[in-house]
Amino acid sequence: MLNIDLRKIYNFYPLEPAPATGNLPTGGDIYYECLDCTAIVSSVPRIKSACVCGNLQGADGALNIARPERVRVVRGKLK
Repeated sequence: MLNIDLRKIYNFYPLEPAPATGNLPTGGDIYYECLDCTAIVSSVPRIKSACVCGNLQGADGALNIARPERVRVVRGKLK
């Protein structure tokens, strides 16, 4: 698993209005920020990805979220 700080590549902006916890969107420019460890993971990770605390874990286009209430949905734009 690569440890890449996506903040060096993208600017992130919270989605407004914030989506409901049970209906989190996915897409190529949608990312999830873990509110516990502040890591950012793609909503459709193609490579093995995880946050430090284990709340967000995924690979092959699927992401598992252990505590959806501790996630902020953000949109990434290249710097």
